[in-house]
Formats: sequence, C-alpha cells, structure tokens
Amino acid sequence: MSTEHYEHKPVLLNESIEALAIDPTGIYVDGTFGRGGHSQLIMDQLGDTGRLIAFDKDPQAIATAEEKFADDPRFSIHHGSFAELEEYLTAQGLCGKVNGILLDLGVSSPQLDDPQRGFSFQQSGPLDMRMNDQQGMSAAQWINKAKEVEIASVLYEYGEERYSRRIAKAIVLARENELLNDTKQLAEIVKAAHPRWEKKKHPATRSFQGIRIFINNELGDLDECLTQSYHCLAKSGLLAVISFHSLEDRKVKRFFKRMVEGEKLPLDLPVMEEEVNRKMKLEGKRIKAGKQELYENPRARSAVLRVAKKL
Repeated sequence: MSTEHYEHKPVLLNESIEALAIDPTGIYVDGTFGRGGHSQLIMDQLGDTGRLIAFDKDPQAIATAEEKFADDPRFSIHHGSFAELEEYLTAQGLCGKVNGILLDLGVSSPQLDDPQRGFSFQQSGPLDMRMNDQQGMSAAQWINKAKEVEIASVLYEYGEERYSRRIAKAIVLARENELLNDTKQLAEIVKAAHPRWEKKKHPATRSFQGIRIFINNELGDLDECLTQSYHCLAKSGLLAVISFHSLEDRKVKRFFKRMVEGEKLPLDLPVMEEEVNRKMKLEGKRIKAGKQELYENPRARSAVLRVAKKL
C-alpha cells in the first residue's frame, strides 16, 4: 500500500455542511470519509454530546480517520461500503435517529493521483481500480478474462462510451498478445481504438469510469444506500448527496422524486394530502460549484449537490 501523501480538496464543502444544518447535539453520518474534509467541518460544529459515524471502503481513508480523530469519542468509522449503513446503525441502536447523512460519491483525488491505485489513465500503474484493494476482483483480473460483449456492455452502461464495442474488440485483440496489467497500457489501447475524441477530454476517460464503477459496484451500492438512508434518518433528518456524473445524479434525482411524490394514485381519486404518503421534501434546488471553487479545483466542475428532508 502506498504511503505517499496526496492532497484532497473536498468539493462543495461549505455548501454541503450548511445544507445539513448541523445540530451540535445531533448524530451525523459521512458515508464517504475520503480524507476527512467534510467530516472535519461536521466535527467542528458538534458539541460534546454530538456524534459522527463515517464509512469508507478504502484502507487508506480508514488510516487517515484513525490518525485524525483517534482520541475523539464523538467519532467512529466503519471500514466498509455505505451500502452497509442500515445494518451497522441498527447494530448501534441508531437507525431512525440520525439527523443528517452526507454522501460524496465517486473517486477521491488521492485515489486518482496515486498511480499505484490504478484509477488514472494519465500515469503508469497497476491496473487495479478497487476502492478496497484488499478484497474483490481487480480491473486487470476482470479485463483479462471477460468476454468481449461483457466489456462492451460495461463501457457503454457505466461509462456511457458510444464506441464501446469498438474499444472492447481492441482490448480483446490486445490481450491475445499480452496480459493487460498496466493503466497506461490500457489507456493507449483505448486511445488507439477511439475514432472521435471529445475536446479537452482524454479518450480513455469514459472507459476507465465504466470499469471503475463496475469493479466497485458503485451504482448498486448507491441504490442500497439511498433506500437505507431514509430508514436511518430521524424525522426532519437531512440527506445531502454530491454526485459527479450523470449516472449517479440521475439515480439521486429519481430517488428524491419518488420520495417527494409519494404514492402513485389515480388522478381522479379523491384523497387527502396525508394519504399520498409523501416521505421527503426537497431542500432548495440543486447546487453546483461557484466560480472561485472551479478556479481552485477544476475537478468540481461536474459536481452536483442535492438535498432532501425526511417528513
């Protein structure tokens, strides 16, 4: 495991914590600790009886958390996916008592910047891509044995790559000569196979995104966590979600829409408002990074924050 230090700038930091309207005595969850930027700001606003519970798959994130907050009894962290949220909080006797949950989706800057993690197509490194590199199948293990049609499906479904079939074919042809074990190696194969490059975007961007999302079951975990978050929140509890690409944001938007609209009843059926069984209400419109943040951190350009309150 790499021990080199990589900086991480939390995206929409102030906006997301303001959206949680921190109660100093409340119970909060940071579903994606990362390097602790959002957690630190929540901790700064908690009183002696407040509590923050964090989650992260990444062993390096766990190590950072233990270093930052080891001596603070208000803080605890679970090494696992936020898809384990309800199970973990139930075991702690806290399900239905949480005042706010923050989910900062996607991959963190330290994961992208460290070539040893295998997320980056810009630098040479082992083709890994696992958030938790201690379990599960690496990108290299998968891509060297997956069928061409499966690779194409992953690139198209999770990477929204329109040339997925062409790229999958090139990958399968290349691995007949040598195993694919290096990020730069794969990026060059994708680059050579890609017929039309988007302006200011590396041609391997979408393919790497698709493989990463698949390897880490990111969208499946998100579906699980969104449903569980509602059960775990107390009445008037807030759920704030920062997403970075359209697949994530679409899921969050649709989930909030279902929870806000409540029961789907016939339009001509006379019902009282309470019978509609609305579960949440939106807290304002979506929020995007401002000019200053975009200048300081270009990775914030695609970030979208959505917030809803449990009724």
